[in-house]
Amino acid sequence: MSDYLADANLLSGEREQIEAFLADNRGEVAALLDGLTEEQAQRRLVPSKTSVLSLVKHATFVERVWFEIAFDGRSRAELGLPEQVDESFDLDDGDTVASVRAGYLAAVADAERIAASHSLDDVALHNRRSPMSLRWVYLHLVEELARHAGHGDILREQILAADA
Repeated sequence: MSDYLADANLLSGEREQIEAFLADNRGEVAALLDGLTEEQAQRRLVPSKTSVLSLVKHATFVERVWFEIAFDGRSRAELGLPEQVDESFDLDDGDTVASVRAGYLAAVADAERIAASHSLDDVALHNRRSPMSLRWVYLHLVEELARHAGHGDILREQILAADA
């Protein structure tokens, strides 16, 4: 992101710094879809299910699993989430740039709301890998979202270069 939120928190507390890095990565994931057509967003350039659109859909799954399930105790079935992580990359006929972006932003807003009521030391008890602290979840998400944003950046670069 051009205004790199983490830089604004160089001397702030631990939580503010972690949340700034997380916000940067969430913004990068959401921005992956900017300016892409439906076909470009769904285009697969690798043998896996990975496309720019499926990466953002997977990131939506990740946000919901770590916050609505791990901290709020909701089930995957209740949230309409697949049981297997690999299935979170599957695109449905109704998945569009607009719908997947909206779903991701809603999942982020829900995650932020849930996290706000917990301290970094609070423990998630409803995840398959539980227990783990909010701090661990935050740091895991910083790492995972950064990786997926990087994957998406490479795909975007290839798609836009091929279509130029």
